[in-house]
Amino acid sequence: MPLTDLTLAECLALRPDLDEPADLDAFWDRTLRTARAAGGTPSFVREDTGLTQVTTYDVTVPGFAGEPVRGWLHLPAGAEGPLGCVVEFLGYGRGRGLPHEQLIWANAGYAHFIMDTRGQGWSTAGGDTPDTVSLNGDVPGFLTRGVDSPENHYYRRVYTDAVRFTEAARAHPAVDPDQVVVTGHSQGGGISLAVAGLLPGLAGVMPDTPFLCDIRRGALVAGAPPYTEIAEYLSLYRDRVETVFTTLSYVDAAVLASRATAPTLFSIAMMDAVCPPSTCFAAYHRYGGAKDLRVYEFNGHEGGAAHHRREQLLWLRDLFTAPRLVDPGISTLHDPQLA
Repeated sequence: MPLTDLTLAECLALRPDLDEPADLDAFWDRTLRTARAAGGTPSFVREDTGLTQVTTYDVTVPGFAGEPVRGWLHLPAGAEGPLGCVVEFLGYGRGRGLPHEQLIWANAGYAHFIMDTRGQGWSTAGGDTPDTVSLNGDVPGFLTRGVDSPENHYYRRVYTDAVRFTEAARAHPAVDPDQVVVTGHSQGGGISLAVAGLLPGLAGVMPDTPFLCDIRRGALVAGAPPYTEIAEYLSLYRDRVETVFTTLSYVDAAVLASRATAPTLFSIAMMDAVCPPSTCFAAYHRYGGAKDLRVYEFNGHEGGAAHHRREQLLWLRDLFTAPRLVDPGISTLHDPQLA
């Protein structure tokens, strides 16, 4: 896998000037207030998985417009709360899957909420949250769904779901509301950055090779979907370039990340053709809180995989047991290639 984007030195020096809508904060404040006003109560139904060391609940949370969003909650069996909590958002095309598939965070002693992504789930054992909005004129995928306006865009609904899901995690009696971390790979990483920018008071954020960052550049340089959906759409609708990128600026996770204050651990892969490293570094450099980074110079979109999960486990243990106060202007870069 050759380099398909900027070098590491160029990415470290990168400081992109991204378009930020003047009414961005008002747009999201209005969106979230409307979702909260829709009401509804989260539900948790015990699931019989056959497992003895992890207790699992089938979760339903009111999301965008109060619509039900499904998920799983895993708890260490017999644990006495409140617990530190990991809220996880999923990669593109993934649904919540089967209840026994993702157990690492519960095995580490944390509460683990997994949010189903509306309308997705074709690449795994399945998702159970439909997207109620059907819009014509888009190419296959989600990036151009509702791209005519910020109000209609698909990720407005997804980000709202994610904020409401995280709020439900905070309110659960097994969870310490001051020790909630959001995470995800690819699309999930972008969603975690958006939630960090929209929901104050998180304990930490762990975006892993994040999607949805510096979206315009992604559309220009990515060699593989999903960013290529935008280029495909604009090759058909040549007169809609500014409309499309204006809409996408409202859901650009690199823009929203500048509002985040929680400590973060990023991962970025330098041979990633799906989420080009320059787009991930755009979010990293703009991130508003204390930040830490692992760079995988010879990996594609898989990033650090199990090696990085080990890094996350260690980082999270330190965060919950001995949090350090770090100046947000200071970043720490960890990679053996850079030593």
